Amino acid sequence: MYAMLGRTWRVVRPLLMAYLIVVLIMTFLETWLVYPAPQLSTGNWQPEGFNHQDVWFDSADGTRLHGWLFEHPSPQHIVLYCHGNGELVAHNVRLMSRLRDELDATVMVFDYRGYGNSVGKPHEAGVVADGIAAQKHLAEQAGVEPDEIVLMGRSLGGGVAAAAAAKLGAKAVVLQSTFACMVDTAAVHYPWLPVRLVMRNRYDSVARLADYDGPVLQSHGTSDEVIPYSQAQLLFKSVKSDRKLWYDVPDGLHNTPQPDDYYPKLREFLDF
Repeated sequence: MYAMLGRTWRVVRPLLMAYLIVVLIMTFLETWLVYPAPQLSTGNWQPEGFNHQDVWFDSADGTRLHGWLFEHPSPQHIVLYCHGNGELVAHNVRLMSRLRDELDATVMVFDYRGYGNSVGKPHEAGVVADGIAAQKHLAEQAGVEPDEIVLMGRSLGGGVAAAAAAKLGAKAVVLQSTFACMVDTAAVHYPWLPVRLVMRNRYDSVARLADYDGPVLQSHGTSDEVIPYSQAQLLFKSVKSDRKLWYDVPDGLHNTPQPDDYYPKLREFLDF
């Protein structure tokens, strides 16, 4: 019996060691996987024909952050847009201009630490602090209270918007293609890894939105290949607000743009 156990251990041991090495490597790669910040050169930093201005502000720990402000002369809403993990402000100029015009809103988009012209290295606590700092800065610029800001977040930005709403409140939270909890999404893509035990960036939006009872509009592609549709619905079901609205993007993938009829529904939701 002991001989058999010894032979089994000799077979299992190298496999176990190999597995632990893979887990260690993936742990080291987590920041790169969660925050694949594009190169600065990929963005159009001097777009012509768009009325916007540079804004600079500091996160709570002094990290210098950069964004773009798209002002409306008579805004009905003040919107902070938190972009996805593979984007920069310079990738979103047309979208911000559209939001400004279709919603009659002043809109600000910003880059998290380590993205674009913002300095530092991204991690959950820092990125969340960046979102909160952006909300405070925009409120000060617009002359309103932070809880009068509409927080809009896509993908990773949904996690940032949820965290900011839990901390400062919001006029409304608008979520696009986002997760219930990042760890659960990672577990779908890496079922062979103990992500729930070792993952540092967790972004538990379900837990965070438990502290927010304002309006929520959530949209998601029915064919999203990155964040499963069922996980997005789990987040929506957890929202305790009396005023929440779900919007399907039929056959939409993770990076499928919102359909044209989304914007009138968004405006109607915000104007209520």
